[in-house]
Amino acid sequence: MSEAVFRETTAELRTQSVPLSHLSLELGHLYMEDFEAGPERLREHFAEVRLWVDAARASAARRTGGKRPRISTCFLIDDYFTRFSTPAELVPLVLEEAEKAGLVIDYLARESGCAVADRIELAESVMHRLVESPPPGSYGSRPSVSQTGWLANGQRTPTTKRAALGEVKGWEPPQETAARNHSVFMDVELWSEKDGRRLWSCPFLAAVWQLARLGLLRHLGEPVLAPRPWNGEDFPQDWDRLPPLLQLNPRAAAFSAYRTCTLMPNRFLAVEDAVRLILDQTEVDSGALRQVAERSAREGLAVPAAVAQRATYVFYEEPAGALAVEGP
Repeated sequence: MSEAVFRETTAELRTQSVPLSHLSLELGHLYMEDFEAGPERLREHFAEVRLWVDAARASAARRTGGKRPRISTCFLIDDYFTRFSTPAELVPLVLEEAEKAGLVIDYLARESGCAVADRIELAESVMHRLVESPPPGSYGSRPSVSQTGWLANGQRTPTTKRAALGEVKGWEPPQETAARNHSVFMDVELWSEKDGRRLWSCPFLAAVWQLARLGLLRHLGEPVLAPRPWNGEDFPQDWDRLPPLLQLNPRAAAFSAYRTCTLMPNRFLAVEDAVRLILDQTEVDSGALRQVAERSAREGLAVPAAVAQRATYVFYEEPAGALAVEGP
């Protein structure tokens, strides 16, 4: 008699690898308010970004030991919080202004694709991978991030009581878990509820975007947010008809990379600080992490163990009167 062997299909999931560049260089991450300001705003942005591109490329070359690094560029358009104009009108304008500055955009992404792409709930998937760092001495008394939608890097200020005359009794300050001498406490809102649906916050979608650029997003072992080639046809009139990630340059290096560098206005500094906090408390797919480690070792490249440390930034100063970030 033969013996039948039964296995759980989920136990045999294989993590599919993705091609990796040395650096993913983001040339823009702007909101619809920036586009409403007209072509001059885009022109100023790309002119400033152009000054830093050579430095980012030189840094990547140094890390590869002088070898020519594989570098891909990308640009993210916010179509999640607001919809402005159409891809048919907006995308050619972006590409034209970038070209005038001597820049080539290899990949174009829609921010809504960081929430849902190809019917896969990317943001929801990453949310389930959050692992909160418990503050010293905590006993699990506060609700989890999955209930509150808030993620902190330490102990929040405990609830205090007031005396009869309104005096606060027993106040204690918040404390950063990994503080060095003094605390820098952060508490980040990951989503809100609007009209009965979950609205993901800008920092959380940006964290998903970083994971995609680092080649660390998987769904049932399969890569997600894969670029689709553009064959030169006209861009659609509706944002939902534009692929979440479009490869504009057929000769471009791979979209995902060992490291990322983002060039953006300094008004995004607080948002990106929040992104790093989220990345620090995300349990990334172990198979994807292992693949990156093995491939970087074969190439003789040092890649930080901490995912957040793989993301770097250049924040440039904007002219007076520039737009403020109006994220959720």
